[in-house]
Amino acid sequence: MAKKCDILGTGVQSGNNVSHANNRTRRRFLPNLQVVSLLSDTLGKIFKLKVCSKTLRSIEHNGGLDSYLESTSNTKLTEEAKKIKKSIAKKKASK
Repeated sequence: MAKKCDILGTGVQSGNNVSHANNRTRRRFLPNLQVVSLLSDTLGKIFKLKVCSKTLRSIEHNGGLDSYLESTSNTKLTEEAKKIKKSIAKKKASK
């Protein structure tokens, strides 16, 4: 089970624990992933995705999954998010 956000692809970062004596040991910074069900208003479908909390806040700020995906460039999105975005655009074009 990969520790990556399904929309932006935010993953594990690495760094150091630095002690008072300036000793450095490697550590991992894990993303705050939440399994959420997001509704697409255009498609009328619910998508169950693993999303980091930062992305979830951005989705709510933009007014939902559809508007968030429309406003985000394809270079920032994962392949799964690009497929959802493409199907939303296709459905809007057919209306």
